Amino acid sequence: MKVLICDEMHASITALLEKEGFEVTYSPAISRAQLLKEVANYEGIIIRSKTPLDRSLLEKATRLKFVARAGAGLDLLDVDYLHEKKVKLFHAAKGNRDAVAEHALGGILALFNRLAVADQEVRRGVWNREANRGIELKGKTVGIFGYGNMGKAFAKRLEGFGVKVMAYDKYLSGFGNKQVQESTWKKIKAKADVLSIHVPLTPETRDFLTLDELKEFAKPIWLINTARGELIRMSTLNQALDQGILRGAVLDVLENEKFDRFSSEQQKEFESLSRRENVLFTPHVAGWTTESYQKINEVLVKQIKKSFKKMLSSSNY
Repeated sequence: MKVLICDEMHASITALLEKEGFEVTYSPAISRAQLLKEVANYEGIIIRSKTPLDRSLLEKATRLKFVARAGAGLDLLDVDYLHEKKVKLFHAAKGNRDAVAEHALGGILALFNRLAVADQEVRRGVWNREANRGIELKGKTVGIFGYGNMGKAFAKRLEGFGVKVMAYDKYLSGFGNKQVQESTWKKIKAKADVLSIHVPLTPETRDFLTLDELKEFAKPIWLINTARGELIRMSTLNQALDQGILRGAVLDVLENEKFDRFSSEQQKEFESLSRRENVLFTPHVAGWTTESYQKINEVLVKQIKKSFKKMLSSSNY
């Protein structure tokens, strides 16, 4: 089976696939025009976050048997078309769930303890202890919105911090245990001090966290978003922060992550966010650790091997 890798991947991916009998073309710099010409030659395509596989491109992939996404989100793919054509779809949420969980926890601890602000002040010769008095995580109620791989991993990291963990997932039930209280969205809005988002980007979740939605929380909250920026607009974040609905935010993602493609409105809203000491930014790297970079490959290849074991051993390939 011939596999095309369209995005930058850890170097181990080629050897892992070839060991299982795949013929691999590693072409991370391939253009869309080239991809449209060549995609019909491959049974498998592996992408990361650069290459969208929309219907117009997938229709040319006449030999396609699988698509693998080196990450968790599937918003770059026409999932309906893949289901329609019975093309197998793999993704590696288990590969970076630990990285995302640690990043989310690190972000909220850094925000609570003003680490970014204090670090910059000390570097400038400012030694202001009182202004940098921190907040403890212990005793807080943490709401987890989405209890898939990422949500579960984040809940696990919270053990030992003395917090109450409430989790809501529209599509899961029966997952509550001693550490995690299975909850409704309404109950989370009534109790949460911290809200961590771990849902995928879908038509249902896009712009889900509107200002009106945030106003329904019983008390001001801290927000952690390591999922997708399109779940909450920058304008909404600014309004909620101005009105005291949000106490602060940890943002690994933005609605638009191409600074040179900001609209005038997005530029204005981002500049406002960037001036706030109670907002902590990172450049979509929550799942981007040295360990997860390689682990994602291992998770993907394991899935692919399991699904195509018989076909790979057939004389047809």
